[in-house]
Amino acid sequence: MHIQPYLFFDGRCDEAIEFYAKAVGAKVQMVMRYKQCPDSSAVGKFPPEMLDKIMHASITIGNSTVLLSDGHCTGKMYFLGFSLSLSVPSDAEADRVFNALSEGGKVGMPLGKTFFSSRFGMLTDRFGVGWMVLVQP
Repeated sequence: MHIQPYLFFDGRCDEAIEFYAKAVGAKVQMVMRYKQCPDSSAVGKFPPEMLDKIMHASITIGNSTVLLSDGHCTGKMYFLGFSLSLSVPSDAEADRVFNALSEGGKVGMPLGKTFFSSRFGMLTDRFGVGWMVLVQP
């Protein structure tokens, strides 16, 4: 078995992909817009304003795959009850990605030394996604 996070950005998926590419070096593997749906009979059922939105996307961050979508474009994103944990190889890299991810977001626990890591911190990014950044011991 394999678990992958699938995040719904309710209309801001393009913005999120650009942000994660800059902040943590995410690489786009694929993007499918609603207008590109392989089931042509379904395309006509989508509201016109959704046709250019992302139906499904896949990015990699390091060795991990994260799946994304604009979902139903309601404008209400709720990322509650979980955080993405990002392990990095050095204190300098932890500082860099923590600062990048927290831009426009909110720091819950500042990055600092803990009993289990030379750097650990928690934040919520500008999209409401929770992150824990740590240096792997």
